Amino acid sequence: MNENNGHTDRIDRRRVLAGVGALGSVALAGCNGVGGGNGDGNGDSEGGNGSEEPTTESTVGQIGSGRDGRDAPGGVPMADMPDLAGELTVYSGRGEFLVGEIVGFIDDLYDDLSLTVRYGGSTDLVNQIANEGSGSPADVFYSVNSGALGALADEGRTASLSEEVLDMVRSEFHTDEWIGTSGRARTIPYNTDKYDESDMPADVMAYPEEFDGTLGWAPSYGSCQAFITAMRIIEGEDATRQWLEEVLAAGIVDYPDEFAACQAIADGEIDAAFTNHYYIQRVLDGNPEASIGTAFTEDDAGAVFNVAGAAVVDSTSDADLAENFVRHLLSAEAQDYFARSTFEYPLVPDVEPIGDLPTIDELDVPDIDLTELSDLAETVDLMRDAGIEV
Repeated sequence: MNENNGHTDRIDRRRVLAGVGALGSVALAGCNGVGGGNGDGNGDSEGGNGSEEPTTESTVGQIGSGRDGRDAPGGVPMADMPDLAGELTVYSGRGEFLVGEIVGFIDDLYDDLSLTVRYGGSTDLVNQIANEGSGSPADVFYSVNSGALGALADEGRTASLSEEVLDMVRSEFHTDEWIGTSGRARTIPYNTDKYDESDMPADVMAYPEEFDGTLGWAPSYGSCQAFITAMRIIEGEDATRQWLEEVLAAGIVDYPDEFAACQAIADGEIDAAFTNHYYIQRVLDGNPEASIGTAFTEDDAGAVFNVAGAAVVDSTSDADLAENFVRHLLSAEAQDYFARSTFEYPLVPDVEPIGDLPTIDELDVPDIDLTELSDLAETVDLMRDAGIEV
């Protein structure tokens, strides 16, 4: 094969990523009970005591197959991005089960790219990079949340990203040293056989007093602890402790993860819960007739919008290659993959989320520094002080 033909083949492969991803997602949708978040690469770890992906077996798929007839995404295709060549090591706090397909596609796309991915918990990987010092093999840190990205930046271990890359997403989803690649909204999933969306309080602090149903959550889960951290920041410690004591007294049911809590709603075990939005979409992907709907609170801790994202590690030997890999996570194809396969919010304009969801602009999110959500230690202490087992 001559060089020109090889280049043409690579461009052709780029153009068919959407189709390849859709087929792969359909296959993954049948992998029930896979992807448990143990911090070892099977799920997205959020640090603290929790993980970001399900640990329990289920009768529905954990990765979505997306929507039939979805239009080609907007944004910048990989074909218009710089080629990747050289040796690159990525420390990924996002689980292989979720992102291995898109990362593997990028790897396979370039014959001259030698890509090594080390999966683990986001917080653990931040600590590892810090401990490895200037000799760290990590070129890119890929995190499940902004808190871990902020923690790495606070350690002085991130390099500044170019304006060209930063301009690919809105200003609230990046700093100079890290950039969001996909997002998730906090929600109130509820049982549609018993409630209408109008029945659900728009103020998270009104639960459980103004809601007469049974509630569930996953208090040992990183996402839940980040939610309570946001409540501490917005409402103050005393109000947060009172809220925790009230939901505990109301008999809130513990689940090992937020997917399990959403499945419990669909099964009629509980009436509502506090979870990220995409777990609802995954339940519906496995059973479109499931009795579960999505409600949103307004301008409070229950409406926080957090992001997964990436940063270039300061000790990389090839900053250009590292940044261009990050750029590929913001490509039209990768953003569409996140929408179709993980049901996250794409962060690049013109790539729409999957499901009957409001746009990012339609969400009433609080004004909060997302990097502050990494401070889970005080939250865990507060939860335990309120009598919650975490």
